[in-house]
Amino acid sequence: MEDGSEVDELRAALAARDADLAARDADLAAERAHRVALEERVAKLTELVRELRAELGQNSSNSNKPPSSDPPSAKKPKRKKRKGRRRGGQKGHRGSHRALLPAERVHAVVDLYPAECECGCELPRIADPFARRHQQTELCPLAARTTEWRRHAVVCPDCGYKTRAKYDREVIPAYAFGPRLMAVVAMLTGVYHLSRRQTVRLLRELLGVTMSLGTVSAIEKRVGVAVEPAVDEAWDKARAAAIKHPGGTTWLRAAALLPLWVVATTAVTVFKVLPNGQKKTLRDDLFGRVRGILVSDRATALTFWSMPRRQVCWSHLRRKFISFSERDGPAGKIGNELLEYTSLLFDYWARLRDGRLQRATFIARMAPVRLLLQDCLQRAVDANIRGVSGSCKDIVAHREALWTFVEREGVEPTNNHAERELRGIALWRRRLSGTQSARGDRLAARMMTIAHADHART
Repeated sequence: MEDGSEVDELRAALAARDADLAARDADLAAERAHRVALEERVAKLTELVRELRAELGQNSSNSNKPPSSDPPSAKKPKRKKRKGRRRGGQKGHRGSHRALLPAERVHAVVDLYPAECECGCELPRIADPFARRHQQTELCPLAARTTEWRRHAVVCPDCGYKTRAKYDREVIPAYAFGPRLMAVVAMLTGVYHLSRRQTVRLLRELLGVTMSLGTVSAIEKRVGVAVEPAVDEAWDKARAAAIKHPGGTTWLRAAALLPLWVVATTAVTVFKVLPNGQKKTLRDDLFGRVRGILVSDRATALTFWSMPRRQVCWSHLRRKFISFSERDGPAGKIGNELLEYTSLLFDYWARLRDGRLQRATFIARMAPVRLLLQDCLQRAVDANIRGVSGSCKDIVAHREALWTFVEREGVEPTNNHAERELRGIALWRRRLSGTQSARGDRLAARMMTIAHADHART
């Protein structure tokens, strides 16, 4: 009996120990699960912090944001180091002087003659073909000129009937303001981006012309219709151009956001506010049909253009690589490597553009850069780095459009031309908060098109 009770006690003790071990195992399993959950949460929060820091760190140098959006804390672009010289003209510098206008462009001449010789003799007033010339350019008093047409009524001496001169539309203008003055009004609001109220004030103070805000709006409408044929001609030239630089930004119409696009070429630059940014709208409203080479960013709305006839903007890619380089770990290493190859690309391109490099030499030097850069992009894709590999995969998908500027003469590696052309209308949008109607959109696009066409001719 005693042996049996000892066995029972031993079994009970073992059972209790097993239960205790099982409870400890359960506690450990729960603790491990809790730790795993905490680690996963920490990893998610760490990634979220990284993304937020990257977003906060975005500026015009590492993203597509405009320079005007840069905060005071943003890194300033590196300036070239001075070579120990002081500001201004250096010793021995020939300087620059204003060239004298030719004689046919001079409105008045004042001839000055010496009265007498040093010996005391009176000198004759004989013109000197080598006289020293001095010029001053001044504005004439600005004043508007008003013409009045009077329709007189004359009484017949025989029958006494009074006859008034007929209203002849071919003789008497239909509008109170002439075409030159209306052109100036449209230029002030549509090219120099003055508000209508500022335009009214400037006309009154500078020219003495009194005009209401409603009149300014009516003049804008008339000028917009008048320039329509010229704008249509500019669009025809843009669509027929061999190389096109499109670019897009947002436009405000009565506080609603709309897409505004520009198509810039070497001859003309045209603008249009579109109802939406869909692929079909861009293809039909901007281009009509695929013709020529398109230099642009990697916008998905432009994928209807075949890759072999596109050139992806390397300035956009460089900003993307800068954002990679500002990260820690493998992403930063890949970003720095891509930046090194991109710097070589721009260095060779600058030498070609400046005539310091022959095109054959340029193509030969670019060959290894292409291979190294494409290899680095593929390694970035294979590394599966969050926030990097996806972007590099998209760039690789555009590989046929990366090197068109090497293979085709006249194609630039960047879309900076379109970005520069967009700056003026973007400043207009920011200063005056866009427009209030579709008519205002058309006027803005047409006036900027006319202004840039005139700039291209000069």
